[in-house]
Amino acid sequence: MHCNMNSMVWRLVLLALILFALKTVILHPFPGFWWIQQKGIYWTAASATPAFQSSVRKDKFLEVPQIAWGLNNQKIAFARACLTARLLNRTLLMPSLSASLFYKEVELLEAVPFNKIFQFERFNTMCNGFIQLGRYSDLLNQTKPFELQKGSGRKWTKEKDLHQLEQCKEDSVDKFELIRIVGKNPFLWHDHWPVTDYAKIFECLSFVEEIEEEAVKVISKIREVGAKARSESFAHDHTSGSLIQSVPYIAVHMRVEKDWMIHCKKLEQRLNINQICSNKTEITQRVAKISVLQKPIVVYLAVADSLLEDNSILSGWQQGLLPFEKKKLGVWDIYKKYPYLVQSAIDYEVCLRADVFIGNSYSTFSSLIVLERTLKLIKIGVTRSCGREARLSSYAYNIVGKDGGPQSWMTDFSASSLQSISYGSNNVSCESKVLQSNWK
Repeated sequence: MHCNMNSMVWRLVLLALILFALKTVILHPFPGFWWIQQKGIYWTAASATPAFQSSVRKDKFLEVPQIAWGLNNQKIAFARACLTARLLNRTLLMPSLSASLFYKEVELLEAVPFNKIFQFERFNTMCNGFIQLGRYSDLLNQTKPFELQKGSGRKWTKEKDLHQLEQCKEDSVDKFELIRIVGKNPFLWHDHWPVTDYAKIFECLSFVEEIEEEAVKVISKIREVGAKARSESFAHDHTSGSLIQSVPYIAVHMRVEKDWMIHCKKLEQRLNINQICSNKTEITQRVAKISVLQKPIVVYLAVADSLLEDNSILSGWQQGLLPFEKKKLGVWDIYKKYPYLVQSAIDYEVCLRADVFIGNSYSTFSSLIVLERTLKLIKIGVTRSCGREARLSSYAYNIVGKDGGPQSWMTDFSASSLQSISYGSNNVSCESKVLQSNWK
């Protein structure tokens, strides 16, 4: 009896070991993932945090319509397309962007490939395991595409949108090699992901070298003008050529164009607030109250020249603040040879690299610049810019801050959606809430 009991115990132990081994091999071949079966088998990230997946399927694809509107609306729409592909565990086929700004007349949109604006290979390297971009040549065309009509209008809710995407994970749709999303601008409205997920994608986006080089030319000209002004003001200050690149400058995203003024006034009426529109006088007076850098200093005005009706934007600035826009700076020849999208990309880089940036918190362009600048500060251990007299400071001129100046501004990375960035907010703070571990 004693022998029989020992034999039974060892058999049970052996059976337990075999079951444990099978569970490890079958259910957990990759750490951090769940094996989920819903009429089919899918690999799904265990959480919605920026932690990268071990792989992205390269035999299943997602195709989206041409992306439209302004540069940063296109960046957000692209990021949403990426995150949709991630949700479906598919490779996103490289989308077309829009070089022009005719967003209401789709037939007038001038298509431009993604890799003419952003670095394709670098994106895949930086976002490896999180998002994968593919080329149309990767398709095997083994099955006809499954066309997914995205809803639109007021009746199409965020919940309906997410439910529709979840249904595409079922085997009846997932079996298709290609899911083709159709509809008008389907990625500009509904948001299902936290700010940190968007930030990961924006980190992977780099403009092509041609755009980077043009931005460097503009910045060099700004610093050169600033160095000359300083040498004239201070007889002892003769900045050498090698030090010109360290001469600071301020960048102001000056939203006073006719299209913006129409939009912001309507938005103020709808939201019943008065902190969106700012005229030239308000902007110049508030910028003058920023004292973080020594004067004289160049103030670069990023403005859409073709939509500008106010020719006096260079007047009314406080002594020591030297306002320049493209034409006065002598760099219009750099801009005019490119379509709108590239011009905006150059301005984006010029503002992003400024020592101090001042924008409008209801502008997507300004908001994404502050997002990237905040991320740079977080990576060097700075999560609070209140009263901080240092470079990479950002401000919102449409909100009155301390001493009547513009409100200090950092992006809140703890937000559960991109609402405040893609649609704007007057809830602007000089502190950023974020888990440092997300950005190691």
